[in-house]
Amino acid sequence: MQFEDVVRRRRMVRSFTGSPVPDATVRRLLATAVRAPTAGNTDGWAAVVLRGPGEIAPFWDATTTADWRERSRRWPGLSAAPLVLVVLANPDRYVDRYSEPDKAVSGLGRTGRSPAGATAAWPVPYWFVDAGHVVVSLLLAATDAGLGACFLGNFRGEAALLRALGVPAGWRYAGAVLAGEPGPGDHRSASLDRSPRTIDSVTHLGRW
Repeated sequence: MQFEDVVRRRRMVRSFTGSPVPDATVRRLLATAVRAPTAGNTDGWAAVVLRGPGEIAPFWDATTTADWRERSRRWPGLSAAPLVLVVLANPDRYVDRYSEPDKAVSGLGRTGRSPAGATAAWPVPYWFVDAGHVVVSLLLAATDAGLGACFLGNFRGEAALLRALGVPAGWRYAGAVLAGEPGPGDHRSASLDRSPRTIDSVTHLGRW
């Protein structure tokens, strides 16, 4: 698929058939993600790959509630996703990277700061910015592979999820990409009723 077609066709798909995603396709998605830009080439993100109901169940148990699953019209479609890529970011790795000689001038490293205060010095938490780069890369790669995909943010159960997946200390849950063959009953999002973005509505030439 041409790049312009991938971008144009990408949309959030929240219903899946449950058909497994081949191993080669999973690796194709991840191969795209590792090419995503990262501040200071820090390598401060990771992904936990969950496939099939047995591996995915702890994800839903941690990030949703029984009440939400009962009320959500999207739950049947989401729960059929055969692949969940849990995207993680490690703030400490960025602080350590920016403590190195070639980045120390930034003042974002550990020099003169307690561990707790080191991340507070960052005007923008680039560990989450980089995680966003990874998410976009995964979503576009899924579209290019003929899959449906969506992003689920971190709204509940981060600590429980990290425990359930055995994630070491220091990592944050940035969100998850669900992917698979698109299924029926993909309810239209009310967000689509908002005014569409245009070049003129989001850009300011020379100054605001």
